[in-house]
Amino acid sequence: MDKFDQAIIQALRQDARRSISTIADEVNLSRSAVSERIKKLEQSGVIRGYQVLLSESQKEGVSAYFEIQHKCPRCADVVHVFHAIPEVLTCHGISGDMDLLVYVHAPSMRRLHEIREYIDTHTDIVKIKTHVVMSEWINNLAP
Repeated sequence: MDKFDQAIIQALRQDARRSISTIADEVNLSRSAVSERIKKLEQSGVIRGYQVLLSESQKEGVSAYFEIQHKCPRCADVVHVFHAIPEVLTCHGISGDMDLLVYVHAPSMRRLHEIREYIDTHTDIVKIKTHVVMSEWINNLAP
């Protein structure tokens, strides 16, 4: 990944809806070169997708973080459990007493409870701590 790819990624992070022409002007490349680079970044998995981030007041449903402790030799051995849950937005391996931090957005508290119970049925899961999101004060990930 060179300086042009990094500049394109930065431009997309600021506003993923801006036109190829605008990005091309900003990074001093042709539209076709920018378009081709974006396509390669997507195909290689550097760019995994685009999303809409709503302010907390516009969201419906409930969000929560699950701290997960498991007994598998590697975190990768238990991640399949979370791939099976469409409401899982992120899953990170973390340091400390817990092994994974899983972020979930469910349409209702009832569904959040069902997800937690589903996770708890897996014998490799040793412990779950649930942290329901009440407010969002800072989100530097949003463009």
